[in-house]
Amino acid sequence: MRAWCFVFAGLVAAAAPAAAESVKVGAILTLSGPDATPGLQMDRGFRLYIKEHPHDLPTGVTINLIERDDTGPNPDVAKRLAQELITRDHIQFLTGVLWTPNAAAIAPIVTQAKIPFIDSLAAGVTIPRLSPYIVRVSFTLWQTSYPLGQWAAKERHGKAYSLVADYAPGNDAENGFAAGFTEGGGEIAGKSRFPLSDLNFTPYLERMADAKAQTAFIFVPVGSAVTMMRDVANLDLAQKGITLVSTMDIVPDEQLQDMGDSTLGLVTSGNYSAAATRPANKAFVAAWKRAYGDKALPDFAGVEAWDSMAAIYAVLKATGGTVDADKAMAILSHWKDPASPRGPIAIDPATRDIVENIYMRKVEKVNGRLANVEFATIPDVKDPWKERNPEKK
Repeated sequence: MRAWCFVFAGLVAAAAPAAAESVKVGAILTLSGPDATPGLQMDRGFRLYIKEHPHDLPTGVTINLIERDDTGPNPDVAKRLAQELITRDHIQFLTGVLWTPNAAAIAPIVTQAKIPFIDSLAAGVTIPRLSPYIVRVSFTLWQTSYPLGQWAAKERHGKAYSLVADYAPGNDAENGFAAGFTEGGGEIAGKSRFPLSDLNFTPYLERMADAKAQTAFIFVPVGSAVTMMRDVANLDLAQKGITLVSTMDIVPDEQLQDMGDSTLGLVTSGNYSAAATRPANKAFVAAWKRAYGDKALPDFAGVEAWDSMAAIYAVLKATGGTVDADKAMAILSHWKDPASPRGPIAIDPATRDIVENIYMRKVEKVNGRLANVEFATIPDVKDPWKERNPEKK
């Protein structure tokens, strides 16, 4: 009898499914303070992808998302959080990160630990060059501002004035727009930068208006967009004969509803709009509303988080759920998704940077709500800065 019991117990054990393997994904986000909005968008994007793809991983494999709050542009905090996620939580992938200085601080950590880092939002042009374990799924400001400069020059030759936040992506935006605008026949009448910590934009805007340029280009981090657009509305640049153009950061889709009709007609460049009619995007927005409420909208931070998780899933599907850093990077550096909500995307294996469509968008009313309506597409845009500044071997 005892022997039979042992045999029965062995059969039960053999028939039982193997314990699920939990793959730990660390995400460093800005979840508190004045810049929390894009962090909350990324959190929703990560979690929605996991929710909508319950059967897309190998049998027995699950995702354990571990999030940490860097509280803002704090490189020392981001570095410490990355160290803790790696040594204490034993993550196998790192993702997220809004701020370029934070991403730069993390780069040596992931290099030493050999942890694949999927950059979901930080936009500084040099980020993938800082570590062989970084791949960018977001964008660079050269990708969005250079085509915008070309468009502005074509539409309205003359003089332009640029006003940008004084940190790496702001500098990239300034230089990218200037290159596109001047190569198109325009002239830069003046430039000004403001500290990230300064949210009183009125003096800078007044200086810009006094330059009497026909075109004004502004770049502001997404977390400060509502404040900037409030100050822009108070100054009424249009009455002064100044046409404002910007990148998508200034009118994120969900915050656009809080900015009012003063945004109508504003032309921006970007890699995404929630109003896009692509079938993949319509399905994505519908899933977002089911999960987060009928008035909720994703913006570019949300869709880039969704795509970051899609890239991680692609690695796990290709490897059967095992995680080897070098094999993961080989897969990630060639990853592509022809049906992302933002259109076809791919990683350039030569740079580990994103190749994506850039859309020209105009703020219009759609079904009574403000929306960034895409009216032109520049397909398959690589980072123009890297094409002008090839890496030295």
